[in-house]
Amino acid sequence: MEREGKGMAGKQTIQMGIDFDIELGSTHYYDDMARYLAAYSRPGRKVYLTAAPQCPFPDQHLGVALNTGLFDYVWVQFYNNPPCQYASGNLNNLVNSWNRWTTSVNAGKIFLGLPAAPQAAGSGFIPTNVLVSNILPVIKKSPKYGGVMFWSKYWDEQTGYTTAIKSSV
Repeated sequence: MEREGKGMAGKQTIQMGIDFDIELGSTHYYDDMARYLAAYSRPGRKVYLTAAPQCPFPDQHLGVALNTGLFDYVWVQFYNNPPCQYASGNLNNLVNSWNRWTTSVNAGKIFLGLPAAPQAAGSGFIPTNVLVSNILPVIKKSPKYGGVMFWSKYWDEQTGYTTAIKSSV
């Protein structure tokens, strides 16, 4: 992951980082890899660590790595996992899972990961009016709230989901 932006005094800055989106395979050594990568940070040159775990807590692949406390941003996928996602009028599973993530994981900011359309994931889609009226007011109370992350850009462009919720995030 590499992002460009304008820093102080209008100077061009480049931000470097690694996103851990591990959904299959081994569950070993991601904590070691996080420590190794974080060691590349220097004054004025931070290496950002991010992760996209599944919402069942702890994530079976990234739980140990997240316990290192080295992750700047965590984009929890609150979809395709019925025990911890929104389901037609029932906010409890999602809110309870959100509270567990935000009180248990030592990360800079935690983001609510959602599908941008019903077709973007097998389950867990939240209508924009429900997200804005019922879910965001609750989860934004957490000091670790970082925002909302969507899967995927394609579906977001089709539905305009981010445009519909932008003023509430």
